[in-house]
Amino acid sequence: MLRFGCSQVVIERLDPLVDPDQNPSAHMHQIVGGNAFNASMPSADISKLASCTTCHFDQDFSNYWTANLYFRARNGSYKRVPQIANQFNEGDNAGITLYYTSPGPNKTTAFRPGFRMLAGDSTRRTSENLGKNMQQCYRCFPAANFGGSMYSPCMDPVADTDHLPTTPCPGGIRSNIIFPLCWDGKNLDSPSHRDHVAHPVGGPTAFSVVTPACPASHPVKIPQLMFEVMWDTTAFNNKEDWPEDGSQPLVLSTGDTTGYGQHGDYVFGWEGDTLQKAMDGGCYLRNCSVLTEQAPKVKNLCSVPVTVDEKSHLDDWLSELPGGGGGI
Repeated sequence: MLRFGCSQVVIERLDPLVDPDQNPSAHMHQIVGGNAFNASMPSADISKLASCTTCHFDQDFSNYWTANLYFRARNGSYKRVPQIANQFNEGDNAGITLYYTSPGPNKTTAFRPGFRMLAGDSTRRTSENLGKNMQQCYRCFPAANFGGSMYSPCMDPVADTDHLPTTPCPGGIRSNIIFPLCWDGKNLDSPSHRDHVAHPVGGPTAFSVVTPACPASHPVKIPQLMFEVMWDTTAFNNKEDWPEDGSQPLVLSTGDTTGYGQHGDYVFGWEGDTLQKAMDGGCYLRNCSVLTEQAPKVKNLCSVPVTVDEKSHLDDWLSELPGGGGGI
């Protein structure tokens, strides 16, 4: 298993996977990874198009992005909730923590150049009722500094839910998104950005449960990819600022107040066969002799220019979500 942080490369209303060539796209995202990110990314070797990356391992020029979170005040205005560096990623500029998990050496096939996929559904507004095998979840930390829960992602029966928390979270909120384990072995993408990948026989598995067999339609086992995002909601925990009816005040940049529509986008961009070597080389967390690391002060210098002219700063109060909050 690899576990490492990628700092924010840009916050912008672009989505080259779902809305290629569209500027702006439907809703706001936080993007991390290589500086080849733009409104349209070709089905090519992204590692050869980027010159820097915000990821901990400097062979990873992939791009990863998720919806942002906003606070909806009692007067109906919106303010973006800040992303913060995750546990053990001190020094990062906000960002996403990435997990790549394999059952063991020579058990998974790393993604190929041009590969991309989407996990989750931005239009979902009801639970999938997957129990402990939920594929996206939120942890409402009971204490500061990631305290109060030591369970694996999505496994805490009290602090983890597949919907946005309905009570103030003293330690902020963590969001996890788990991707499928199986690939059809042929297509690097599909019209839905989902159909070329699948869950194992028996359906979705919990985080790090990567041993189940793949179906005949998608026979190739790929590393389990998981996103992990931290939001500092502590400035918004005063219930006197919440809607008068007591409903929770947080909303994803898609306009989703339930949280069931959380989703993640992935464009593969590892250099050469470095990810395959890491999956086969017994790497654990950030301990990986076949990869090289870069310090936060180095990766935080990598960025791409903002191309969408709209308010996206943390200090901005908005009358509506960027894009209107109806974007899928």
